[in-house]
Amino acid sequence: MLSDPVILSQVCGTNDSNLKLIEKHLGVPVFTKGNELSITQSDELIRQKFKFIIDRLSDELSENCSSGPELIESILNTGFENKSINKNFNAGEFAISIPGSTRKVYPKTKNQARLVEAFRKNDLVFATGPAGSGKTFLAIAESLRLLLSHKINSIILTRPIVEAGESLGFLPGDLQDKINPYLRPLYDSMNACISSEVVKKMQDNGIIEIAPLAYMRGRTLNNVAVILDEAQNTTREQMKMFLTRMGENSKVFITGDTTQIDLPKRVPSGLVQALEILKNIEEISIIEMDGSDVVRSPLVRKIVQAYENDKQS
Repeated sequence: MLSDPVILSQVCGTNDSNLKLIEKHLGVPVFTKGNELSITQSDELIRQKFKFIIDRLSDELSENCSSGPELIESILNTGFENKSINKNFNAGEFAISIPGSTRKVYPKTKNQARLVEAFRKNDLVFATGPAGSGKTFLAIAESLRLLLSHKINSIILTRPIVEAGESLGFLPGDLQDKINPYLRPLYDSMNACISSEVVKKMQDNGIIEIAPLAYMRGRTLNNVAVILDEAQNTTREQMKMFLTRMGENSKVFITGDTTQIDLPKRVPSGLVQALEILKNIEEISIIEMDGSDVVRSPLVRKIVQAYENDKQS
């Protein structure tokens, strides 16, 4: 039941165009009666898929998103087929529900759905891919879900500090002031999920910790979600050090883009090495994103895909 007639109209689409796409996708007719949408399908799996599609459509439209074909396409192709067809299917697994937040975070591509599934399955997840593919944003959202659901006690955000002509030690301010510019993208992702006031309060209380990668040495990280961003700029020694910090009930999400390594030419990337030597460990998930996963902007997607095509030629 959709109480808002405007949202109902947008869900249905012009001349019920959205409903026709949903019907084609599910293979069953969709009926409208007043402000209700329904199907006469007894198969529980189909019914859950239908409910998920309508719930997500209404959620995203409530946030003033366009109901154009790109939104419908992303919803209908977010990886249902990645789940085995059985009675334990739970469409809610495709959404990240953050307690206290007014929004759910949905994967928008098949690879993003695979990434969310990997977060739930394994304690160590590598996500590689171009800028805008959602890897860091989804890691932030999942970490906040774990924290605010009291599954962990804190979140640590870290990244290697690769300096470009300006020494970190000579930048003004204390350590927090020095590293904040490097971690601004992580703050932006957090603020997109929950209010900046809540983020600031948790940071002041030490629940969210910001630290350069070098400060991880010697620590054992228990009951925490750790996000290592820009991991392509770790050295081999840094990556090994970081991976061996994992403690009990810890979740480690490592994100990076192997096409944008800023290390000196003769310094090999720790991320590239880790992806190769850890690829056969069953308890570790490695999700590779590509240009088709870029959701930041249609133009950014075209730019990334153009570079990918140039690399292959």
